[in-house]
Amino acid sequence: MKNVQALSDKLVANIEKVIIGKRQVVRLVVVGLLCEGHVLIEDVPGVGKTMLARSLARSLGCSFSRIQCTPDMLPSDVTGVYIYNQAEREFEFRPGPVVSQIVLADEVNRATPKTQAALLEAMQERQVTVNGTTHKLPRPFMVLATQNPIEYEGTFPLPEAQLDRFLLRIQLGYPDLRDEILILEQQKLVHPFDALEAVVSGEEVRDAQKSIREVHLSDEIKRYIVEIVRATRAHEGVYLGASPRGSLALTRACQAWAALTEGRDYVLPDDVKRLAPYALGHRVILSSSARLRDLESRDVVRDVLKNVAVGK
Repeated sequence: MKNVQALSDKLVANIEKVIIGKRQVVRLVVVGLLCEGHVLIEDVPGVGKTMLARSLARSLGCSFSRIQCTPDMLPSDVTGVYIYNQAEREFEFRPGPVVSQIVLADEVNRATPKTQAALLEAMQERQVTVNGTTHKLPRPFMVLATQNPIEYEGTFPLPEAQLDRFLLRIQLGYPDLRDEILILEQQKLVHPFDALEAVVSGEEVRDAQKSIREVHLSDEIKRYIVEIVRATRAHEGVYLGASPRGSLALTRACQAWAALTEGRDYVLPDDVKRLAPYALGHRVILSSSARLRDLESRDVVRDVLKNVAVGK
């Protein structure tokens, strides 16, 4: 797994030229990439959500497209359309921005439910269907979506089915004092993003994605993951707990984390504890009483981790 760790270190170091002081978050995005999953970046405006997604895309030798979601956007604006070619006297497919390897869906909760549904097939099946014809998406394929959690006017909350398609939900948070001063210094003359270059090819990413599937999970770790997910369904503050897709997401994320952080070919309980809030938090629907107590879904996951013993 040392090759996966080397690839990750190179990718993280390149992104950190732009995203300062957020190594944990950058690593989580790389986890999503290596798991062939999608990542939802949720935070307040101005902390670098879009820049993080753009920096990852530029660091990869992959095709990139950006979808700026708006309420008037149509599904065809995402998937593409058939246009009549008068010279050839036939309809030809003009692919939309989702037909790319790295897709940034900026402010995804501003798109209408009908347009959000157009992303659903692409995220789950890695294909789009237009006029009854199915078009496969290129590999690797990853959707990086951003949304502002505090602005509700003109937004359409993501349905649970779509939230469940995101492998991880992460937050950037504000930089600390030293990092914010460094950001000011770096952008005094030019933006560091302008000098960013690709350091990893799409073929290397595909090889790494295959490698992490070989990371070993003991029977105890598998049981631990399943018991955590089952405990979210029985928690008193939860209306609907995580599904088996949550178990799969947490398993794959732990495999990737073990390989890219320490080059390990096996998963430890600490990996599960570290990744569980990011992989399960957005899959848990709180009860009305829990919302009244200002509980958050990640608080429920952390409470579950305290109560589920390793190797029980």
